[in-house]
Amino acid sequence: MPPLLLTNIGQLLTLRGGAGPRPGPELAEIGIVEDGAVLCTGGKITSAGDRREVSRQAKKAKAKEFDCRGKVVLPGFVDSHTHLIFAGPRLVDFEKRIVGSSYEEIAGAGGGIRSSVDGVRKATRRALASRALQTLEQMGAQGTTTVEAKSGYGLDTDSEIKSLEAIREAAKRWPGTVVSTLLGAHVVPKERQSDPEGYVDDVAEHMIPLAAKKRLASFVDVFCDRGAFSLEQSERIFEAAAKHGLGVRAHVCQLTPSKLKPLAKFHPASFDHMDCFLDEDIEHLAKSETLATLLPGANYFLGLKEYPSARKLINAGVAIALATDYNPGTSPTSSMPFVLSLACTQMKMSPAEAISAGTINGAHALRLADRKGSVEAGKDADLAVFDVDDYREIPYWFGSNHCEAVVMQGKVTHSVSRKKS
Repeated sequence: MPPLLLTNIGQLLTLRGGAGPRPGPELAEIGIVEDGAVLCTGGKITSAGDRREVSRQAKKAKAKEFDCRGKVVLPGFVDSHTHLIFAGPRLVDFEKRIVGSSYEEIAGAGGGIRSSVDGVRKATRRALASRALQTLEQMGAQGTTTVEAKSGYGLDTDSEIKSLEAIREAAKRWPGTVVSTLLGAHVVPKERQSDPEGYVDDVAEHMIPLAAKKRLASFVDVFCDRGAFSLEQSERIFEAAAKHGLGVRAHVCQLTPSKLKPLAKFHPASFDHMDCFLDEDIEHLAKSETLATLLPGANYFLGLKEYPSARKLINAGVAIALATDYNPGTSPTSSMPFVLSLACTQMKMSPAEAISAGTINGAHALRLADRKGSVEAGKDADLAVFDVDDYREIPYWFGSNHCEAVVMQGKVTHSVSRKKS
């Protein structure tokens, strides 16, 4: 693969600086270089900054040029929370919600998460992988280059392992980066309702060890909330993950507030949703390396009036990330730019804060910030070119795709046809 030079960049958002996740005021620091360029060699960024200086290095390397025509270039988005594996949409849930049914009412009537289980159990691994690959390609076309992908709609050992294998198969066929997460503890399946403790045992004693043995997952997730799993059950699942060398993350505080300290001792990479957190947990969270990953796409699709309190978290010094929560029931969007728009309009984040939360902090939420999330020498050459003149236009224009080109691992993997001038 020959070296690649992205040149004539109007605004290059480097997101450089700092060793850890970006909290508070640091979230708005995006490291803009005007009239910039990026040189990529061997799948890595070798130089980024002033166009004239980088171009001199590129000339020596005999790099192939990609003219960005004065547009905006930033690190590829890191979508750190998705439910990639499912067999089809939940259209009945969609219609019920339109006429006024709540999330919990739909779940109680047999819809929700459990309604996706039959489809995944019946589907072949190849079919699940094919659908997942289509979604990854959609994400990539909108500037996303790294995706966290969960299982969670199989809810038995065979189907959860099949889901993780489908993620691995799809990931091999996509040029971006996929991080797999086992979410066997999504909800208790219908046939195990009378024995939830036995199901937790299955997750801890069978699913997690097998996923670790087969090296199918980097993380274990749990839905710790009303109608799913208790704090005590979540702790047991985290203990099993730690025993088998897997990282942990958790769905928390989406439906009801929950104490986070019992889970914080496991050093989770991220607490996700965080719609209704307790004030007593925020000071501790601000001092930790755990991020709060906010998922406004779910609030939008559920028709909720309230969104996560991003400003309260930011002002308290908590590092936050943004992700799509792509899933068939509550957030069927593959678009990180749309999520950034929601963050600005509904959670009152600035465009700069939203971009940081969707790039460098998303990378920290996956423990990949040594490779992803910023444009600096030595990191993976994952970049997105947007056909806009100002970075603030990325969340400004919603409902349309302005991503013109994507670079993954130093290669242009997506580029829309350009009109000849």
